[in-house]
Amino acid sequence: MKRIFITALVLSLVFALGAGAQSAKPFVAMTTDANGLGDGSFNDGVWAGLKKAEAEGLARVKVVEAHAMTDYIPNLSGLAEDGAQLVFGVGFLMVEQIQEAAKMNPKTFYAGIDHFYDDPIPPNLIGISYKEQEAGYLAGIVAGYMTNKYSKNSKLLNDKNVIGAVLGMDIPPVERYLAGYIAGAKSVNPKVDVRYIVAGTFSDRAKGKEAALALADQGADIILQIAGLTGMGVIDAARERKFFALGADVDQNSAAPDYVLTSALKGTTMSAYITIKDLAAGKLKGGVNRVFGLAEGAIDIAPFHQFDSIVPAEVKNAVAKAKADIASGKVKVPASLAELGIKK
Repeated sequence: MKRIFITALVLSLVFALGAGAQSAKPFVAMTTDANGLGDGSFNDGVWAGLKKAEAEGLARVKVVEAHAMTDYIPNLSGLAEDGAQLVFGVGFLMVEQIQEAAKMNPKTFYAGIDHFYDDPIPPNLIGISYKEQEAGYLAGIVAGYMTNKYSKNSKLLNDKNVIGAVLGMDIPPVERYLAGYIAGAKSVNPKVDVRYIVAGTFSDRAKGKEAALALADQGADIILQIAGLTGMGVIDAARERKFFALGADVDQNSAAPDYVLTSALKGTTMSAYITIKDLAAGKLKGGVNRVFGLAEGAIDIAPFHQFDSIVPAEVKNAVAKAKADIASGKVKVPASLAELGIKK
């Protein structure tokens, strides 16, 4: 009987410890912007970071979707009330709301994706931003070469030496992408004509398509989308008009494998995962801005997938050299049009 009792006691302790370990996992949540999940862009990218942390046993995770900007404060505060220790708010247009929520819920960490805060920053708030200009630069090198020197490598290219970009809104993260894209293209093709259109929204796919078709009418055969859900319309236009699209934020090849040449990547997944990892280790600090770039492993371009055979070694080598030069500090990529001497 004594042996049975001891065995039962040991088992109960094991179960209790297991349950305790389970409950000790931090609860981490996020609210999307008004585009929600399935945007094929940075909402999906951040959620992938939470899911990665969950798969590795670092946290319990939850997502709520916003349908309008009026949902931001209720979602951010509601997740804190649900017990989340860390809440991610996704998108530059949430910058004021997340600061307000952080002040109202001082015991909860908040992390704003695509946010950079002015001092003083609430002690429970973390700004997460990226050097999008570095991703744009790499994409620009590809576009600058392919539209000109290697235009005969694909029926989707022409001899006009024009490339384009569709911007969702004229905000700093988007401008950084554009500045890098222009600089990268001109570094390998000084005479390239880079044209862009600001759609004025991140959530209107039809407007993105309309803008891309207008650029195609002007001769652009490679168009970068920097427009969230609006940018998916650029890919729709590429499919219809037969030109190359460049994705942004995440690898968007799957949206149109025959038309997306590559994508400019920023590490929304990685940055979210690292932030959660720091929380789980008890090392997370608020009141700071964290900036992720190529040197931090957060910036790259996606594989060329089925187009790998038409992209010459010269282009791939130029991209590899640019990565090394940016990471070492030898090349400093402009982060604004003003740095390029371009007036808006």
